[in-house]
Amino acid sequence: MQENIKAPLIKVYSTETCPYCHALMDWLDQQEINYEEVDASNLPDIEVVPVTEIGDQKIVGFDRPAIKQALKELENGSKN
Repeated sequence: MQENIKAPLIKVYSTETCPYCHALMDWLDQQEINYEEVDASNLPDIEVVPVTEIGDQKIVGFDRPAIKQALKELENGSKN
């Protein structure tokens, strides 16, 4: 996990064996975006991984454009 104070904290729900989860977290590390990894293997309400929680938005799958947009909206909202 990268330490970048300026980036908003997001949660990534993942499992150990999910290749898309690891690709997503590698990408977040490359972008220097701080996140918390949550093991979803024992969470009954998470049926598909990865799920990225940014503010009140939940993005299913490794959807870079949606993640970038959600981060931008969160950042813009915090400036108001």
